[in-house]
Amino acid sequence: MTEGPLNAPPNRDDPIPEGLKLGARFTGYLLVIIAGITVAIFVALQIAQIVVPFLAGLVLSALLVPMSTFLQRHRWPKWLAVVTVWVVVLGLLAGLVLLITFQIRSEIPEIQKQVATTLDEAKQLLATQPFGITEAKLNDLVDSSGKWLQDNAAGLGSGAAEVGTTAAHVIEGVIIILFVTLFALIDGRGIWTWVVNIWPKKAHARIFAAGEAGWKTLTNFIRIQLVVAASDAIGIGVGALILGVPLAVPIAMVVFLGAFVPFVGAIVGGAVAVGLALLFNGWVHGLIMLAIVVVVQQLESHVLQPWLTGPTVKIHPLAVILGVTAGAAVAGIAGAFFSVPVIATLNAMIHAAKDYRVGQR
Repeated sequence: MTEGPLNAPPNRDDPIPEGLKLGARFTGYLLVIIAGITVAIFVALQIAQIVVPFLAGLVLSALLVPMSTFLQRHRWPKWLAVVTVWVVVLGLLAGLVLLITFQIRSEIPEIQKQVATTLDEAKQLLATQPFGITEAKLNDLVDSSGKWLQDNAAGLGSGAAEVGTTAAHVIEGVIIILFVTLFALIDGRGIWTWVVNIWPKKAHARIFAAGEAGWKTLTNFIRIQLVVAASDAIGIGVGALILGVPLAVPIAMVVFLGAFVPFVGAIVGGAVAVGLALLFNGWVHGLIMLAIVVVVQQLESHVLQPWLTGPTVKIHPLAVILGVTAGAAVAGIAGAFFSVPVIATLNAMIHAAKDYRVGQR
């Protein structure tokens, strides 16, 4: 019986070991994957004005579509379910903006007074040793700053023009978010079917399975983060309100938004709350605020997150930290915000595609 090609003995005349050949093939495949990812990231950065709003709309859709589906399962007409979801969400956002605006306007006089007092105390501290920065030196610094502003007026003018361009891009982004969310609510499955049909027919079932797994993971992730963010915001916001820290509602909003960026967002949101408490209420209230932030974060990390997440979102904490760091390095705040949901969704899709079996439903 002759040996087949798979069972053939190794060629002893070949100077290259089989292990080295296997390693070379593996390295080649890995380099191709890295190159593909690099090209995809490069293209995404070039059209970030479209990609970022699209991802934001997708994340918002992951929150709104289940709400609309829930209403339709209870025999609501589709158009009424979509309109109701939009009205509720936009109403909540408008109410929150009005509440934040009202608190800021009502507390501006007290904030201005406290800032003036803090600046006077800072001047007195800087005038003492070892700083030795007298009021005359501060005046010289102010004069030199004014001269610098005059010398760089042209550059500042171009910066103002860039701000105007950025505002236009923000408006464009909001429009894209609204359209993405609206079409996802109206015909999300139809859009996904159209995307799947672009690929070869033999791959349709596997891609559908991967898409369903990714969408399920994304919706679960967003709901979990929403509950966690709301819990953090309520805990820290109520603590700031009890301590009499100004801008308690804006502090809660910063904490809420920061909670969507795991680890980093919690630190930033907590630092804002502690800093305002320290600045306006003194070091005692600053320490109490710090204790409140630590307690809330510990409850979130050791009680709320494990209880809510369970087996639904399987991402190792190291992957989360590295993903947030890499996203922030590549795309700034937007990269840090979207890195974890993108990693979670892709992880679920890859596993679903790998584990798919023909005939599976």
